[in-house]
Amino acid sequence: MKNIHLLGATGSIGTQVLEVIKSLDGFSVKSISFGKNIPKGKEIIENFNPEFVCVLEKEDAENLQKHYPHIKFSYGEKGLVEAATYGDESGVLVNAVVGMVGLKPTIAAINKGRNILLANKETLVVGGEIINRLVKEKNVKLIPIDSEHSAIMQCLDGRSKEDISKIIITASGGSFRDKSRKELENVTVENALAHPNWNMGAKITIDSATMVNKGLEVIEAHYLFDIPYDKIETIIHYESIIHSLVEFKDRSVIAQLGVPDMRIPIQYALTYPNTMENNISKSLDFNIMNKLTFKKMDFDRFPCLRYAYEAGIQGGVMPTVYNTSNEEAVRLFLEKKISFLDIEKIIFEMMGRIENISNPTLDDIFQISKLVKDIISAERK
Repeated sequence: MKNIHLLGATGSIGTQVLEVIKSLDGFSVKSISFGKNIPKGKEIIENFNPEFVCVLEKEDAENLQKHYPHIKFSYGEKGLVEAATYGDESGVLVNAVVGMVGLKPTIAAINKGRNILLANKETLVVGGEIINRLVKEKNVKLIPIDSEHSAIMQCLDGRSKEDISKIIITASGGSFRDKSRKELENVTVENALAHPNWNMGAKITIDSATMVNKGLEVIEAHYLFDIPYDKIETIIHYESIIHSLVEFKDRSVIAQLGVPDMRIPIQYALTYPNTMENNISKSLDFNIMNKLTFKKMDFDRFPCLRYAYEAGIQGGVMPTVYNTSNEEAVRLFLEKKISFLDIEKIIFEMMGRIENISNPTLDDIFQISKLVKDIISAERK
């Protein structure tokens, strides 16, 4: 029996993780976290009977404790760390929360010696150097859940890093991939949330439209696979069938293909290094797949992706500046306080205003993040 500790249980990825677990034998959900979606959280508690639950607010934790006296409840950032480290060293942490809030519980779980299944991009984007150092020290596995990074991992299975010529990360192009810069001036939140291929949460769907999501994946790939940025390429692939490719020194290319269904990379991560029958996802039907469409990435059309490369190459706290300024800008856009194109303007402005810090500590990372939030909040009231 593999024990699962799941952060972000009511979110898009968390919900699909639970679907996969329910479809398989040999998994037990020991601890979970969720935010404000109490009805969905109650449903999960009753279906999976976890021993420990973290929620966002103290009042919710106290109310739920009355309904489920046999379960231990906690809340807030402290509760996330407790959920990530609950029980003995066995089992894995599945980090499916959104944002930098996922960093500290991941570090705590690694320090406990727990393997990590990572869907929280921000953990590696802002804390990649710290995470990679700890992973080596504690000899734990870090397995990606993102479809792109799962694809790269599968393409590299049994191959040496020294054999790689480059990795190629595919991008759907998001909701506005066929719109010109002029057409983007008046797009709405509702327009941006209509992704052509994937069913995802609000933030990641907006990030897909701006190509920030792909930028975060580029930085994440750098840390996951120890690949320099000049060997990480991105390309638009309309159908989201090829999830990533790896070109090797001999010029052979290996690609990983599958229907656009996050439950496939989730199951791969949960069962790794074994393979189990997938009973909930569709097979890729080559009889009806009549084309695979690719388009060269246009960094002028998608400047946020260029900013990600720049932030990653600079290193230090610049990936934190990139990530936090985007988080705040997306929040403002979803609240309909700024326009869609203002997102990229805010990222560009903040990257030009914050002085870089080399080899940042955890405190440096969170202080810079707070500074960025404070500046944006003060200037965008």
